[in-house]
Amino acid sequence: MHTPEALAKHFIAYNVKFLGNTEVEQPKGTEIVKDAVRKLKFQRHIKKSEGQKIPKVELQISIYGVKILDPKSKEVQYNCQLHRISFCADDKTDKRIFTFICKDSESNKHLCYVFDSEKCAEEITLTIGQAFDLAYKKFLESGGKDVETRKQIGGLQKRIQDLEAENSELKKQLQVLEEQLMIAQVPPGNGMSPKNPTDIFDMVPFSAMPPLAPLPASNGSAPPPPARPTEMRRDIFGAEPFDPFTCGAADFPPDIQSKLDEMQEGFKMGLTVEGTIFSLDPLEGRC
Repeated sequence: MHTPEALAKHFIAYNVKFLGNTEVEQPKGTEIVKDAVRKLKFQRHIKKSEGQKIPKVELQISIYGVKILDPKSKEVQYNCQLHRISFCADDKTDKRIFTFICKDSESNKHLCYVFDSEKCAEEITLTIGQAFDLAYKKFLESGGKDVETRKQIGGLQKRIQDLEAENSELKKQLQVLEEQLMIAQVPPGNGMSPKNPTDIFDMVPFSAMPPLAPLPASNGSAPPPPARPTEMRRDIFGAEPFDPFTCGAADFPPDIQSKLDEMQEGFKMGLTVEGTIFSLDPLEGRC
């Protein structure tokens, strides 16, 4: 159908509708394909009832494989290498449907891809078959080296795509970190004074002042310690506390002073012997 140069040096393109792909148990078989087509048609019918349209894709067929691309952006959605395709067929009951089974390179699962083409479903199937024949002939001519080279190239291309995606993600993370660093380095402005730190009770923490160094006296001797101010201590009722050791006789009226003298005379009657206190019992008249 096509010249060998068209499939070996270039590719044959078709615009079709992509129903999707689904995992199958076997790498080949007509019944396997039929079950996959029924499953994807049912899923597509549900999505169509929800208002979703069947996406259109572009197929690029060559001796290296079948690529599924976005028709507008030309972005590769799936790259099915020819040596991984194990089965290809068109539906005889529905002339628009054709499928092929390909082994996924990452999960090693067999996936059945189903497409809808209004006019050229059989032609696409024959084109894939012709690509198989040309690839097999080239394999025999090169002694199998060409296939291994393509496998290595395919692996390297996938590795490059993974590294590019990882690099893009790292660039995004680096940009976010740079923005956070710039925000952290912005000095406080707008004429506002910096706010003092507060504790958990929203109080400014106490900061002890350093002690003032005493000035030396004029004669070179150390200055006397500063006199502490006399503070008037009072009890909870606001009265000055009573101190019997600091008050004199002139501090009390005569009647109170006489009572204090009597108490002092009674206190003198106590005797202390080897740390033991003896007192007179006024009732019994004995110690």
